[in-house]
Amino acid sequence: MVPEEMYDEAVIRPGGARGHLAIRQVAMPANTNQNGDIFGGWIMSQMDVGGGVYARLVTGGRVVTVAVEALTFHKPVQVGDEVSVYCSVVRKGRTSITIHVQTWVRRYPGVKSWSGTNRTDPAEYGKFFLVTEGNFVFVRVDDGGNPIPFPQ
Repeated sequence: MVPEEMYDEAVIRPGGARGHLAIRQVAMPANTNQNGDIFGGWIMSQMDVGGGVYARLVTGGRVVTVAVEALTFHKPVQVGDEVSVYCSVVRKGRTSITIHVQTWVRRYPGVKSWSGTNRTDPAEYGKFFLVTEGNFVFVRVDDGGNPIPFPQ
């Protein structure tokens, strides 16, 4: 049983994470590439979902992704990593908003490579790592998909 305080955002928030926690989930084997790491496209999709959730919260309406700027992959994500997406506003225009999205992982023991050896260094157990970050641009749209200004 995990102590209840382990779920407290103040306890499990990585020290360098910026912004609002948008989503958190566990990386699964179905999302691996040919090397056994989590596929970068899956990470990017989680960042897009998290950024969209946060952009909708900030703008108060429907948003669509129109661009991704400067996406950087710092470290590979492993099966079993707890993946957290944090978001903060970079700039807000009349109809668009740029959200800085950071993906952090918390490593857990027991992650095996294809050969069956343990891939996670025991010194990394329970620690947080920034794995990916980038800027996502969203536009607020009406039901027809046309850009509309943010409410004042």
